[in-house]
Amino acid sequence: MDDREILAALRDEDRKDYAFNLLVRKYSRRLYWHIRRAVFDHNDADDLLQNTFIKAWRYLPGFREESGLYTWLYRIATNETINFLKSKRLRTMLSISGHERGLAERIQADPYFNGDEAMARLYRAVIKLPPRQKMIFTMKYFEDMKFTEIAQVLDRSVGAVKASYHHAFTKIQNILNGNL
Repeated sequence: MDDREILAALRDEDRKDYAFNLLVRKYSRRLYWHIRRAVFDHNDADDLLQNTFIKAWRYLPGFREESGLYTWLYRIATNETINFLKSKRLRTMLSISGHERGLAERIQADPYFNGDEAMARLYRAVIKLPPRQKMIFTMKYFEDMKFTEIAQVLDRSVGAVKASYHHAFTKIQNILNGNL
C-alpha cells in the first residue's frame, strides 16, 4: 500500500488497526536507524521508536497531509530524539564528558557497530555536539538528506539548518584535529 491508501484505511474504523500495522512495518526500520544514529544505543532507540508510533497513533486523526506521511513520522521521531537527548544530558549525574565517554565506550562494544577506528572517532566527536546540531549533522552526513528536507522535518529555515550544520561540522573538525 502507498501512503494515500494507508491514510484512507486509517480513517476507516474497520481497517484502522490493520492500516496502522502496515504503517509501522513500512517505516520502522528507517525510523529506527535515524534515531539510533543519534542516540547510539539500541534500547534507547527502540524506546524512542515506540514513543514515535504511540504519538503518531494519537495524532493521526489530526494529520492534515500538508507534508508526506514519512516526513510527518520523521519529524515526530526527530523531536522525540532531540527531547530525549536534552533530558538525558540534564538528568545524568555524571559530568557531560563522563556521559559522552560512556556513550563512546558503548559504540565500540555495540554488536551492530561495524566501523573502523576512523568511524569510531567520528561517532565520538558527534556525541559531543548539542542535540539539535547532532540531529542535523546526522541527517545530512549519515542519511544524505537535503537541507530543504531537514528544514521541513525540523520546521526551521534552510538558512538556520545550514548554519547549524556548518557549526556542527566545524566542531567535529576541531575535535578530530585535537583542538577541542
